[in-house]
Amino acid sequence: MARYTDPVCKRCRREQQKLYLKGSRCYSPKCPIDREMPAPGMHGHRKGKMSEYGIRLREKQKLKFFYGVLERQFRRYFVVASRSAENTGEQLLTVLERRLDNVIHRLGFAPSRAAARQLVAHGHIVLNGYKCDIPSLLVKPNDVIKVKGRPNSLQLVKLFLQETHKEPVPDFLEVIPGENPEGRMSRMPSRSDVDPRIADIREQLIIEIATR
Repeated sequence: MARYTDPVCKRCRREQQKLYLKGSRCYSPKCPIDREMPAPGMHGHRKGKMSEYGIRLREKQKLKFFYGVLERQFRRYFVVASRSAENTGEQLLTVLERRLDNVIHRLGFAPSRAAARQLVAHGHIVLNGYKCDIPSLLVKPNDVIKVKGRPNSLQLVKLFLQETHKEPVPDFLEVIPGENPEGRMSRMPSRSDVDPRIADIREQLIIEIATR
């Protein structure tokens, strides 16, 4: 499976915007965006006029980086969204919000989507009572996500729950009180439920470049 192994802060520098890829580090003084570091590359300090194609490409790349999906995955989600009778751009964002790693992150069980993917891939998560190790799985309404009862799984997630910088749990998700961290998707997410840190994304520009 392909995996991005370069420093993820380069992606934030490329977009000149915080994409919150490293959890609590993004809120620290070490964040390259807060330090006003230029875009990566020997010509990163130059700021020329971007073409219409470049503007649309940067919007698409920003969305992919934020949710941690590759081009092939993005294309698959676009096909799913385009088959819906609803607005394609909004449906694309809805599909991305339903990813299991995103749901775990937004429930507060992991400080970033990368950490949530690792939780799932290492077998710490149970979906509807069954072990699930597929971070890209699309969660459906009434699905229950639970952390395994093993001591190392609980200790790991409880450390994440103590993070000081956490977004509130969105309305389409609910945390179920109990000894083991547990959550449920109560309904399908809508455009207003998109993570507020990427809510200003212009999905129409993404649709325009994806249909070329």
